[in-house]
Amino acid sequence: MTPPSPSPDTWADLLVVDVLDEDAGLAEVEDSRGRTYAVPAEWLPGVADGAAYRVSGKAGQLTFTPDPTGARELRERSKQTLLDFSDEPGGD
Repeated sequence: MTPPSPSPDTWADLLVVDVLDEDAGLAEVEDSRGRTYAVPAEWLPGVADGAAYRVSGKAGQLTFTPDPTGARELRERSKQTLLDFSDEPGGD
């Protein structure tokens, strides 16, 4: 039995490499939805710590395109998320 393909709504549009493990051939990444996981480093062109990639998919195939501004964008999203969840002053 073939598992169902993920719907486009579950894809992340951006990945940033947190740690590159060259010995294992894996890149630990964080996606734009805050999930972390490992992917084969060979999937990511020019892979390096801190590198960012745009993710696109069609016909059961994913494409990873280097994005020089992606890491900064993901940091800004993370900062905004922290601000959104901070406690409001005076909320007794």
